Amino acid sequence: MERSIVFVHGTGVRAESYNSTLKAVRGALEELRPGREVRGCFWGREEGARFVLGGASVPGYGGSGGGQAEAKDEDIAVWGVLYGDPGYELRLLGLRPASATGMGRGVPPSRRFLDSVTAYQPSTDTVSAFHRRGLLDDLVYALRTVQESPELRDAAATVDDNGYEHRYAVARAVVAAALSAAVERGADAVDGLTRDALLFSLSSDLHAQGRALPGKVWKAAAVPALKALTRKAADRRGALSDGVLPMAGDILRYQARGEGVRQLVKRTIEHAPGEAVTVLAHSLGGVACVDLLAMEDLGRRVDQLITVGSQAPFFFECGALTAFEHPQTLPDHFPRRWMNIYDPWDLLAYRAAEVFPHHARDVEVSNGQPFPFAHSAYWSNAQVWNAIGTWLD
Repeated sequence: MERSIVFVHGTGVRAESYNSTLKAVRGALEELRPGREVRGCFWGREEGARFVLGGASVPGYGGSGGGQAEAKDEDIAVWGVLYGDPGYELRLLGLRPASATGMGRGVPPSRRFLDSVTAYQPSTDTVSAFHRRGLLDDLVYALRTVQESPELRDAAATVDDNGYEHRYAVARAVVAAALSAAVERGADAVDGLTRDALLFSLSSDLHAQGRALPGKVWKAAAVPALKALTRKAADRRGALSDGVLPMAGDILRYQARGEGVRQLVKRTIEHAPGEAVTVLAHSLGGVACVDLLAMEDLGRRVDQLITVGSQAPFFFECGALTAFEHPQTLPDHFPRRWMNIYDPWDLLAYRAAEVFPHHARDVEVSNGQPFPFAHSAYWSNAQVWNAIGTWLD
């Protein structure tokens, strides 16, 4: 039986990021099921949110509790700080007392450290690692930014003879700056394992010791993250509105005028070849697909649904799903095979199995990234593709 796959993107996606994601999805599915036709449904261009009055509603637009976290969670939280401020750990190192280096002659550790880092050129292996993931230009930009940063010079004043921690902080700063630059230009975030592989290659070049900043310095990096981000948000409301609009605006627009998205999805499914169709939907795309498949009987061809990082269960539990509300249930024509993939760190992802017990099966994964990076990192996560490959016909 010939089967095709329809991919429906999620909230906040526009042309460049859509093309990048669709390419990644097609490549992964080709490895899992060679020869399968993968059709994309790009609704963000026609049905996505935009400021029709140039942001007139946004003030300043023109100018501008839980328990103790585990070590893994702390590491994710610190990466969340570094993505917004790659030089943060270097700045903390610069606040340390100067290291006692004795009275020996020769070049002091601070000068050796600065000379080696500012003259550093990535090895062939590191260049290849970043190039394979489409991040080479981002690496060049990030490396130059860190090499020219005042944080690097401040940190150099406290380096000891081996400089392991300082070099590792440099590597983390470069990786964070590169990944942030990639996301800003519209690329999907990579998962934590991919990020750590890039970090290992770069830190090996720099002869860094792979360990996090210890003790009080580590806590200083993690604790003020929320406060710092909140202050930054207040100061940059106009600029942040541009960043938030595609994601939040798409959700709001869908709630008010979602029929256009659903009809684009329906048209894509109808035009997909084969006797059977699997719908693979991310984020708000999953909401639209659940609504569509509940509202309309598209026949037996659509017999599999995969939602990834989707809000459909949350919408239903809140009474905000368009197709139906509690105590109504999914209709008989809705696909019986539904796999729902979610990452607990993705604040836009929800569990479906207990909400739709006769249809959905949940699969929990870890993208190894903080929110919002976690929301778009699914497509580079091997756990996601292993689950899809096991589940697909």
